[in-house]
Amino acid sequence: MHPGALDKLRQYDTATVCNVIDLFEVRPRNRGFMRQRVKAAFPDLPPMVGFASTVTCRTVTKPPDCQLPIVPDLISRWDELDGPAVVVMQNLDAHGAAAIFGDVLCHSFAAFGATGLVTDGQGRDFAGIASLGLPVFCAGIVCAHGYMHLLTLHEAVQVGGIAVQPNTLLHGDANGVTTIPGDIAADVADVCAEYVEAEAVVIAAAQTEAANLAALRAAYADMAGRIAKLNARLRKRGGSA
Repeated sequence: MHPGALDKLRQYDTATVCNVIDLFEVRPRNRGFMRQRVKAAFPDLPPMVGFASTVTCRTVTKPPDCQLPIVPDLISRWDELDGPAVVVMQNLDAHGAAAIFGDVLCHSFAAFGATGLVTDGQGRDFAGIASLGLPVFCAGIVCAHGYMHLLTLHEAVQVGGIAVQPNTLLHGDANGVTTIPGDIAADVADVCAEYVEAEAVVIAAAQTEAANLAALRAAYADMAGRIAKLNARLRKRGGSA
């Protein structure tokens, strides 16, 4: 994907990106986004945009005697991606209490250009991670790492209630994390501005000192009309903005 499209996507929040994806009607509206258990650890950071570098891990049991992948092995796979990496870590121990990442892992990932980390597990060392400005999405915080070890690299994972394939485009911010279908990603980036303009009609009507129900009804109708026209245009052009 052209870097310019990624730059455009970074200008918009994840809720807007989800709204625009819905207009293309390429997937059900209740699919493709991670559930609320996966939350932004640093919600004030700008949106995260990047391609999934997937990994599975465990913390409850000791690692087997055979040689297992380590963090440098994962980073070495990033040339397989279509752009900057977002590390997506599935915790295979559903009831594991230990952390699967901390400041050592995050500094390692950031040093090689990662744009984020997403996991259904817990993390630690958040004070040491904060200075990186690296968006992190996880299920909580805990002090110890248990028997943390990696198992598989760049295979499909299940995180936040959805399947994530290697190289899936992800967008995340304080609202949560969503996948973006690759065949419409560039068009989504182009259409976000129009969607924001449509919503701004209602926001402006609500913020005026002379706000009244008649004006608000008219604003909602205007917004709905703009979005409907945008939806029809995208469907007519087969998803091309």
